[in-house]
Amino acid sequence: MDFLRALSIGAVVTGHWLVAAPYVSGGQLSLSNMLEHQPWTQWLTWAFQVMPVFFFVGGYANGVSWKSARRSGRTYGEWLRGRLERLVGPVLPLLVVWAMLGAVAGQLGVRAETVGVGSQLALIPIWFLAVYVMVVVFVPVSYAAWERYGLGSFWALVLAAVVVDILFFAADFRAAGWLNYGFIWLAVHQLGYAWRDGYLGGPRKALAWAIGGAVVLAGLVTVGPYPLSMVSVPGEEVSNTLPPKLPMLALGIVQIGLLLSIEAPVRRWLARALPWTATVLVNGMIMTVFLWHLTASTLIIGSAVVLGNLGLTVEPGSGLWWAARPVWMSVYVLALILFALAFGRFERGGAGAQAIAPWRQVTGAALVCGGLALLALHGIAGDGWFGLRIWVLLLPFAGAALAGVNPLRRVAPRAAA
Repeated sequence: MDFLRALSIGAVVTGHWLVAAPYVSGGQLSLSNMLEHQPWTQWLTWAFQVMPVFFFVGGYANGVSWKSARRSGRTYGEWLRGRLERLVGPVLPLLVVWAMLGAVAGQLGVRAETVGVGSQLALIPIWFLAVYVMVVVFVPVSYAAWERYGLGSFWALVLAAVVVDILFFAADFRAAGWLNYGFIWLAVHQLGYAWRDGYLGGPRKALAWAIGGAVVLAGLVTVGPYPLSMVSVPGEEVSNTLPPKLPMLALGIVQIGLLLSIEAPVRRWLARALPWTATVLVNGMIMTVFLWHLTASTLIIGSAVVLGNLGLTVEPGSGLWWAARPVWMSVYVLALILFALAFGRFERGGAGAQAIAPWRQVTGAALVCGGLALLALHGIAGDGWFGLRIWVLLLPFAGAALAGVNPLRRVAPRAAA
């Protein structure tokens, strides 16, 4: 489980950094996308789009954690408090930093559009938290459904996702598509419970799932109305991820089946000191890396613009552009290490001693998720004070306060020492 989480974060970071194709032409910076410049790269999204694996591993972890909590007599409120501390606490410093950057940029005369686009690109990762936190809130319900109906609880969600996509395409009821943020990601989360309870074990069974998912996925993108790319491509009318659609679920089944088909040899390999040490190291700062990796690359690109468009005049997709990728990736890594050292502390620590009513935690989680979703969609720039969307920025902090989440509590032990 820890290895899959570490593997996934590596794929996410690498994919995001490779797909970005900033380019200066005629003195204008274009934050273009490799999926536009070279359509063949859209095939790579089938490997680098690993959000299904995150939700799958989350289902396994949440199932173990929730069952343990019930066995030890912990309440839902006590269990949820710990989960929210680990999930919500690390994102708040990121929002503070971007609010400060946005305010300073506005005072320096940077256009609001530039601030909005830059912040939106950097804050893309927080959409995952906006969905995952609500999935965690509903764990007692989803786990109870699993215990009672088993894989039937998964197939019921699949059926619901099918109905939503039919409404989206056949009835042109586009608003219904947003429901699949719940149905599709909850379905993948249910498969995490299935893995934990041995329903997906064994290479033959796992490969059967992978083959079935691959057949469905191929049919959806060749015969169905779905695009090839598993991430949004600028200019395309339909996206498989915004909101998520059936190809994303099929892709998740393929990835899960393939990964579980090699579970036994991977477990043996992880018994060695070096790979397991690396896995533990990555997991110790995984939320920090996930949240800050696009901030690192965005600020590096901004610095290159200030330095006279350094390295930004090479045409995306050219041989020279690809040859320069290792240099850019190395600089991104160095910047990310600095952010990890500065903000990794917010990923560690436990919940406070004060009891918080469950209704406050659930309401607070909803406010956090609403704010994160709006920021991921549109960035921080607006018509409020300092050129910011103040009320949207305040939503996650208000929700965290209501839920009793205080990221500063994480550094208190170190300060006292």
